[in-house]
Amino acid sequence: MSQLTLLDTDNIDFPPVEFALKEPDGLLAVGGDLSKNRLLNAYYHGIFPWFNENDPIMWWSPSNRCVIACDDFHISKSFKKFLRQANIRVTINKRFTDVINYCRLPRKEEPGTWIDEKMTLAYINLHQQGHAHSIEAWQDNVLIGGLYGLFINNTFCGESMFSLAPNGSKTALFGLSQFLTRHNVSLIDCQIENPHLMSLGATLISRQSFIEHLAYANTLVTNIDWQAQEISLV
Repeated sequence: MSQLTLLDTDNIDFPPVEFALKEPDGLLAVGGDLSKNRLLNAYYHGIFPWFNENDPIMWWSPSNRCVIACDDFHISKSFKKFLRQANIRVTINKRFTDVINYCRLPRKEEPGTWIDEKMTLAYINLHQQGHAHSIEAWQDNVLIGGLYGLFINNTFCGESMFSLAPNGSKTALFGLSQFLTRHNVSLIDCQIENPHLMSLGATLISRQSFIEHLAYANTLVTNIDWQAQEISLV
């Protein structure tokens, strides 16, 4: 049964994800707020916010989920060459505010941004409380790309990426996959597919499969130190 739910600020609960609309695919609820508890509750249940600037807050759980299995990240020959020849390093949580601000800049093919001021402040707050994390890619000590997201249910839920130079976001995502693999984390949630993600090895799984993954992964014991550090790319 499809049913769009109007949320209020007094109740952080969401309807079952099976209620999400078929058109537009995955729209589950509208309204509420971006408080820490509501955001964490959303991600815990496989729901994420996505809306345009000046629009009401919209919450989504699409019928198909774009994910990357951490040990299936596709590394092309040209990317391997780039990593060998360039002075590349990847860090965690060194520049969270810079990363989200770069991510909110309008893309060339898009007139506006979906990461507005209240979204930015909400995720900075999550970062300050240890829930949201940034990954930064550097070349010759210059920031060339990055991404940010939440680690919840032993799954990294990616929110947005940016590139300031070729291979910028790809390097950050590759570094994250390497880091998570070493900590026995199997999946990066990319939410919605695009050609770039699919070229890196992303696949689509059903909503039900993703929810089952979250439930299973949450039973695992994963000890990750998310303090600011450099990630080994070996």
